[in-house]
Amino acid sequence: MIFDTHVHTKISTDSDMEIEEAIKAAGNRNVGLIITEHMDLNHPDPEMFRFNVDEYFNAYGNYRGKSLLLGVEIGMTEEILKKNEELNNYDFDYLIGSIHFLGNYDIYYKEAYEGKSKHDVYTEYLQTMYNNIKCHTFIDSLGHIDYISRYAPYDDKEIYYHEYREIITAIFSTLIENNIALEINTRRLGNKSAAENIAKLYKEYHNLGGKYITIGSDAHNEKAIASNFSVALGICENCNLTHVYFKNRNIQYI
Repeated sequence: MIFDTHVHTKISTDSDMEIEEAIKAAGNRNVGLIITEHMDLNHPDPEMFRFNVDEYFNAYGNYRGKSLLLGVEIGMTEEILKKNEELNNYDFDYLIGSIHFLGNYDIYYKEAYEGKSKHDVYTEYLQTMYNNIKCHTFIDSLGHIDYISRYAPYDDKEIYYHEYREIITAIFSTLIENNIALEINTRRLGNKSAAENIAKLYKEYHNLGGKYITIGSDAHNEKAIASNFSVALGICENCNLTHVYFKNRNIQYI
C-alpha cells in the first residue's frame, strides 16, 4: 500500500480536519495515512504548534493499524535539540524533521523576508537546514525542502541547484550519510514549472547516492490527501529513487 506520509488533523494548530474525514478520503483514494501533527517547540506562542503526546496517542490509538500510522513533524532548531530528541522516547511510527523558521521569524510571514534579497534568504534557509540536519540525525525523513518556495515574496520562488550547489550538496550528503530519507512534498507539484524544477533537485540527490524517498501531501484538509501523487511517483521513477514509508521507526518498502 502507498502511504501519504505527511498529514495534519485538528490536533495541529493550522488544521481543522477530523481524523474520520482523513480516513474516509484516504480510503476513497486507496492510500494509507501517517498522521504527522506539528510539534514546533520553538514557536513563540506556547499554545500553538505543539500537542500533548499522551493525549494524541489516547485520541488516535484506536485508529492505528495497517493503513493508519502515527507520526510527528518536528520543527528543527538547534536551540531545542534536546527537547526534540526526547520525542524518541515515544511510540511514534515516523518522525519528519522540517524547517519552519528563519531565526525568530516564521517563514509563513512577510517579516522573514523584509529587507533581504532572495539569494540571502534562501542561503540562510538552506544553511539553517544543513545545520539542523547535522544534529537532528534521529529523524526519519527531511520534510519539504522547497517549503520556503510556498511563501517567499519573490517573483521567482524556486530553489535552483546550480545557484546553491555547495549547500544543497552538503544537505543531501548528510542525509545519505545518516540514512535519512528525503520527502517529496506534493503541495506544489500541481504547478508544472515548479514540479520540473523540483524533479531536478531529486535527480541531483540520486546522483550523489541518495536512494530513499517518502511522499507526503502535507494535507490540512481531506481534499488535499494524496494530491499530485502521480507526479511524485513519476519523479521517483525518473530519478531511480526508492519510495518508502516508516512503521515503528523502521523503513518499509512499497
